[in-house]
Amino acid sequence: MRQADPEPYWNTNVARHPGILRAVPEGCGDALDVGCGDGLLARKLTERAKRVTGIDNSPQMIARARELAAGHPDLTFVEDDFLTADLPTAGYDFICSVSAIHHMDFEAALARMRQMLRPGGTLVVIGLARETTPAEWAVTIAAAPVVRINKVLRRAHGPEGMPVTEPQMSYGQVRAAARRLLPGVRYRRHVLRRYSLTWEKSGR
Repeated sequence: MRQADPEPYWNTNVARHPGILRAVPEGCGDALDVGCGDGLLARKLTERAKRVTGIDNSPQMIARARELAAGHPDLTFVEDDFLTADLPTAGYDFICSVSAIHHMDFEAALARMRQMLRPGGTLVVIGLARETTPAEWAVTIAAAPVVRINKVLRRAHGPEGMPVTEPQMSYGQVRAAARRLLPGVRYRRHVLRRYSLTWEKSGR
């Protein structure tokens, strides 16, 4: 019997989960969550994919994810560095990553995700970036009240021990690098201080 999450929580990462789940291809066999944290999204993905793997290099997060994975026989968690982990090339129909890619070398991580995706598969990356232009700051300032209100009303919090680091790339740098590495990628900047990259690998 599957174990329910004991304390469901909301934050600006969890806010993106519905959109990610909608992007999972029909009949998805294998899904990968890069930087899975405590496994919340990976557990949700088990409703859309036959087999789900979550990877994170935080021992504390992986231990918690495994603890909460009771009753999910097709859910596996790997404690390792995504850039060097022994994972199958072209082994996944769906790959996602939420607020984790700025902890890694952006271009190397995106290239590896591209390589690990099967032809016809879908990649969704939710990320953080920093403001460097007046236009980028204008968007952030305009959205600040909405972000604050949502966090207060929904009592935003996340799992204890989640590693945190500041993003080094700007929104413009992220967009330019993504378009070079993933031709045809859909880039969007969201109100709650996140951007998204959605890309479908040609073929199949």
